[in-house]
Amino acid sequence: MSPSIIGVIGILLMLAIFITRMPVAYVMTLVGLGGFCYLISAKAGLSLLPRVFFDTFSSYELTTIPLFVLMGQLAFNSGISRRLYSTTYTFLGSTRGGLAMATVSACTAFGAVCGSSPATAATMATVGMPEMKRFNYSNELAAGSVASGGGLGMIMPPSVVLIVYGILTEQSIGALFVSGIIPALLLTVLFIISIYVTCRINPEKGPKGERFTWRQKIRSLAGLVDTVLIFVLVMAGLFAGFFTPTESAAVGVLAVLVVSLLRRQLTWKAFVKSLHETLQTSVMILFLVAGAMMFGKFLAVTRIPFDLATWISGFDLPPLVIISIIVLIYFFGGCFMDSLGLIMLTIPIFFPIIVNLGYDPIWFGVIIVLVTEMGVITPPVGLNVYVVYGVARNIMDDITLESIFRGIVPFLIAVVAGIVILMIFPQIVLYLPNLMY
Repeated sequence: MSPSIIGVIGILLMLAIFITRMPVAYVMTLVGLGGFCYLISAKAGLSLLPRVFFDTFSSYELTTIPLFVLMGQLAFNSGISRRLYSTTYTFLGSTRGGLAMATVSACTAFGAVCGSSPATAATMATVGMPEMKRFNYSNELAAGSVASGGGLGMIMPPSVVLIVYGILTEQSIGALFVSGIIPALLLTVLFIISIYVTCRINPEKGPKGERFTWRQKIRSLAGLVDTVLIFVLVMAGLFAGFFTPTESAAVGVLAVLVVSLLRRQLTWKAFVKSLHETLQTSVMILFLVAGAMMFGKFLAVTRIPFDLATWISGFDLPPLVIISIIVLIYFFGGCFMDSLGLIMLTIPIFFPIIVNLGYDPIWFGVIIVLVTEMGVITPPVGLNVYVVYGVARNIMDDITLESIFRGIVPFLIAVVAGIVILMIFPQIVLYLPNLMY
């Protein structure tokens, strides 16, 4: 059999094993190792495997991931997320659907110090859902806004997914970070519009909350000070060239730690918990990266990425049609796979196509993160939905998975609208990177 046929068999085998719920990192590693040994030699494959894992776990660039994850965990356990929610609630809570709007806005702000979609969803579910229950919000709108808003943590810098994409494609992580700011804000606005329309159609889904005076609103802005200072310190230092991405992550961790200690809101128990959760999340991500690297070596030997790129480029189709097909593949793939696993599996295949078509790799990275964001709230995987359900069932006795999936429909429409806008007007994504770099 030709190497290309072996590659296709390997991909189909991997997809079949996914059905058994075996961890994605293990599947990619085993299939990549087996395929490489078959095509080259067992000695070469067994020699390559430890080298790939050693290079991954000793990579200086990848230390950015555990540092940004730790920054998010410290921010959560020190109460920064509660202060963010309190501020947005003060401004938006008195409008119909305002608590859901406040939740989405707080998700965007917390994403600026977190970078993880499930962590953002879990945090805001803990903070926001009790308030929405108190004001008799429908389960669909309450849980849907939290699950969907958590996805904003994937695109708002510092984003773990953008870091991994930048490492895999050798793109500037700083440029990727700054390119995600406007799309994240655009998506926040679209989410707020979808909440407003939902509550106009069904007012009982989002009753009005408390009303605050302008003095109270202005005083509540103090809750944003920590997040703004940390975000400006990390991003400004990165964009000005004072720090590398890894150094900016370390500075962010130090800044969150100092703020937490000055406010005396980080206990020793919370600090140890932050380290433990950071270790779990970071090891999971690093294993995914190593598995994807091993599978990528196998794909490179089969030449499938290059053959596929040549084949698709040979079609007499407009580039916009081809990129739309790729986006649809990512959407359907995101319904069955974790976003990080999907990106690491497919980037070696689709990235050469994007380059051949002349698309900007920075723009493509943002688009793909937005598409995979849909995956974290769509069945059957829908990681954010399960995270929110796990938190919400302790708050709302009658909540079901079906009600959460129904609640995310307006937000899915908003994400689709955002993707269409950014595909038609790519300069929205590239404006800040071009300005700063």
